[in-house]
Order: sequence, then C-alpha cells, then structure tokens
Amino acid sequence: MEKTNEELAPAERPLNFLEEIIEESMAKGEKRVQTRFPPEPNGYLHIGHAKSICLNFGLAKKYGGKCNLRFDDTNPVKEDVEYVDSIKEDIKWLGFDWAAEYYASDYFEQLYDWAVELIKRGKAYVDDQTQEEIRQRRGTVTEPGEESPWRDRSVEENLDLFARMRAGEFADGEKVLRAKIDMAHPNMLMRDPIMYRILHAHHHRTGDKWCIYPMYDYAHGQCDSIERVTHSMCTLEFDVHRPLYDWFIQELGIFPSHQYEFARLNLTHTMMSKRKLLQLVQNKVVTGWDDPRMPTIVALRRRGYTPESLRMFAEKVGVAKRDNVIDLGLLEFCVREDLNKIAERRMAVLDPIKVVITNYPEDKVEEVECVNNPEDEAAGKRRVPFSREIYIERDDFMEEPPKKYFRLSPGKEVRLRYAYLIRCDEVIKDTDGTVTELRCTYDPESGHGGSSDGRRVKGVIHWVSVPHAVKTEVRLFDRLLLNDSADDVEEGKTFMDYINPDSLVVKTAYAEPSLADASIGDKFQFERIGYFCKDKDSTAERAVFNRTVTLKDSWAKMK
Repeated sequence: MEKTNEELAPAERPLNFLEEIIEESMAKGEKRVQTRFPPEPNGYLHIGHAKSICLNFGLAKKYGGKCNLRFDDTNPVKEDVEYVDSIKEDIKWLGFDWAAEYYASDYFEQLYDWAVELIKRGKAYVDDQTQEEIRQRRGTVTEPGEESPWRDRSVEENLDLFARMRAGEFADGEKVLRAKIDMAHPNMLMRDPIMYRILHAHHHRTGDKWCIYPMYDYAHGQCDSIERVTHSMCTLEFDVHRPLYDWFIQELGIFPSHQYEFARLNLTHTMMSKRKLLQLVQNKVVTGWDDPRMPTIVALRRRGYTPESLRMFAEKVGVAKRDNVIDLGLLEFCVREDLNKIAERRMAVLDPIKVVITNYPEDKVEEVECVNNPEDEAAGKRRVPFSREIYIERDDFMEEPPKKYFRLSPGKEVRLRYAYLIRCDEVIKDTDGTVTELRCTYDPESGHGGSSDGRRVKGVIHWVSVPHAVKTEVRLFDRLLLNDSADDVEEGKTFMDYINPDSLVVKTAYAEPSLADASIGDKFQFERIGYFCKDKDSTAERAVFNRTVTLKDSWAKMK
C-alpha cells in the first residue's frame, strides 16, 4: 500500500507550491532566499502563527537562506513590549532563531521620505475627509468610488500639510495621507488607499517622536524591500492586497520583493481570531492568554505540548493554496506521538475506590519495579511502594459486569500493574448504595507476571498505595468550542453561546510518591489515563497537573 503525503518523511514528500516557486527562481539564477516572520505585537501568538513560523523559518533553512523577525509596530494604540517579549520567547521555544531582529519603526524615517517622494510625483495627497466619509465614497464592487474633494491639491500644499501632520498640528482623524491611484479600480483596495493616519499615542520604541503612523499596506512591502526579502509569504486573505504591495514598490523603484499567499490554518473547535480570543480573556471565560484551553503557543506550552509536536503538526498540515479545516485530532495525534517517546510513565488514580488486600500482611511494605518508558530503554526503571491498602479507579470495578468485561468484579481476578493478581471477595457500600471499599485477596506467587498455578487473566489495572499516595490536583481539559467553528453559529447567537461548559474539570487524584518531586513543566504519561504536565500553579503542599491529551487516538481511526 502506498503511503499518503501525511505518512511520508519530509525528504520523500513532493514539493509544495512555495518550494516549487523557490526552486524555479533558483534554477533561473537567484541563489539567495530571504524570508521574514512579521507579527504585530498586539497579542499572543497562536497555533496558526506557529504554522507560519515553521514555514518561514523552515523554507529559509531548507534553501540555505535567512529569516528575519520583524515586528509590524505601526499601531501604538494596541502594541506593547509585553507582546514583543512573548513572541520572541515563542519562536525560540519552537526551535527557531532569526537572522536579524527588525521593527517597522526602524524604517519610519525612510517610509516618511518615500511618502514625500510620492507626493512630489503627484502620487499621494492629503485628504481632510473623515474615515466615515472616505468609506462612504469608496463605492462598491460594482460601482466606482467618488474622488475626494481634496484629491487635486497642489504638490506644494500636500507637502506643507504632510509636514504639519508630522509636526503634530492636527488632531487624530483630522487628516490622512492617501495614495492617488484609481477610484474606479475593480480592486477596492486600490481606490486611493490611506498611507498615513494621525495618532497621538506613545509608541513602545519611538516614544512621542511620531504622531503619524503608516498603514500596514503602505509599510509592509517597503519594509520587505529594505530587508531585500525575496519571498514574502502571507496567508490567503492578503491576496487582494498584493497589487497594492506591488504598486508601491514599482512606483518607488526599490528592491522588488514579492508576496506569495498560502492557506491559513483553520482548526476545528478552535478560535483563531485575536479579537475573539481577547473577548474570552476579558469576559473571564478563561483565566488568561496562557489558559491551557486557549490555542496560543504559551497556552499549549503550559498544557504540555512540545515544540517537536507543533513542528510535526505544521509538517503534516502542509502548505495549500485553498483554505480548508484541519481536525483538532491531528494536533492531538502529533503531541501523543511525541510524548509517547519521551514521557516517563507514572501511576495515578483520579476517581478512587479503596481496596483492602485482606491476606496481605498489615505492616508489610514492598517496592515493585516499574518501567519508566517502554519506548525508551535508557529511561530505566523506578521502584514504587506497594502495601495492604491501595486505590484503584472506580471505572475498573463493576458489580454486575457485562460479557467481555476484563476488569475487577465480585469473584473475578485482575492483575495489578507490575504487581499481583487480586480477587474481589467482598463489596462494601454506604447507606446510599455507593461502593466505598473492596475486600480482596492476592496470590503471593503471582508477582512478575506469574501465578501459583500458571493461570493468566486478561485484565490489568493500575493502582496507588494508600499510605504512600501523593494528593494532587488534576485539570482535565476538553475542547473549548462545542461547534466546529467559531463562525458557524445560528442566527441571533454568537460564538460565546457555544462555549463548552465542561471544557475544564478539576479532580483530586492520588499519585505514586515520585510525582511529588516533579518540576514545573515535567511531562508524564499517567498509565491508562493520558499525558499530563506539571502546572505552574503547583505549590510545595499541592502539585497541579494539566492533562495534555488523552491516550485515545480518534484521529488515527478517522484516517
């Protein structure tokens, strides 16, 4: 059977369309590949940005090129050094490093000079209309826009007004600088787009030096050109911006950077809108940007995801020309694959029933040898205390079991992981009929997988010694959105109506004693339950573990 593209190793896969473009240009003599990752520092990066990071840095690395980190800091109202620092930390954590660190604000003077040049050439003008008036006169897809009453100002007047805009003589919104292109252009973004607006706001790097700031569509291409970026990769919604990107570069006669678009990442049950994510934070639906239910990189890191798993995910998703929706199960599959190889195993019980082994000596404690990771022999073994009283999972006992139920039930035997065979002899209940304790006997000759007479059982369950158990808090996370997409809502409702009320369940668990020594961020497989990561909320008195993902692999079954 042939492998699918997702199953092929990176070296075996066919080239994606961006790789084809790069190789075609290199075949024509272009030997240099320069990319960039250009985030706006107005929030925390999410899983969609992780894909873009892997793409930009990955292509530069594959073709012996360089990738710059450039912050698009052209809107001081929304930007902050906090986001700058978090973005750099996320990129480093993902395993990448930038060739150079730049900011759009590094180029403010050059961008201003180029705007002056366009004014002198009759390609830009100062407009006194309000934003609303400009919007109303822009026209529609089928109707041309109306030219501004200020469109034919003289070059001298425009130069004077633009200089006074910079000098701070006008209030916010009083004037803008617009490119003079074509108010009847079929692409509405080409209908005299705004290049500069007035914002009297403190900038996190330039302070109060500037009170006019370039718009993204004006600044982006020129910043690429200054850095001599050869392949400026954006998500698909920017394809309509490309003609304007090219127009500014051509009119200024500067280095011809070129923009290419690829499909953005859409993930089921996941929001990728910064605005909607901010709404979750502000409405206290989540505890913050790093709440493990969020799709931000900092939240995924806190939840226990590894950089290797995110890079694997980006590789499997690939690069497409058309938008599609990726099942969240694929992301979970990737982290499960990685953690299976690296996470040490531990035993913990999340919903305990006490088991008393009546024929086990009351004062005896022994240590059983447990494998740390069957996928990694170098991980070695550990010793776990075993005693007369243990906890098992409530789900591992059934008083009236159906056929093919191989766990514990009255009169039946089960093997305790790494330890003995036990048989349930008596069930103790409270006045409500809830099982509170099981009385069992064990086979002393059944250690190390054997038994006194060679018999074998199919069921194997995990356990924790009651007197040695470490009480911990476990946080079980599920999908934040009940529906597939935050945009797929019924009329009259918003995405907030589809928040999963059970996206976080907190339980008290009992764990083997070695987990008490775990450090923040340490990752484990709780045997038969899932993968967990020690959370930063842990204290010396009480450890907290986040469930990264369950052991069940739904995506592999669907595939």
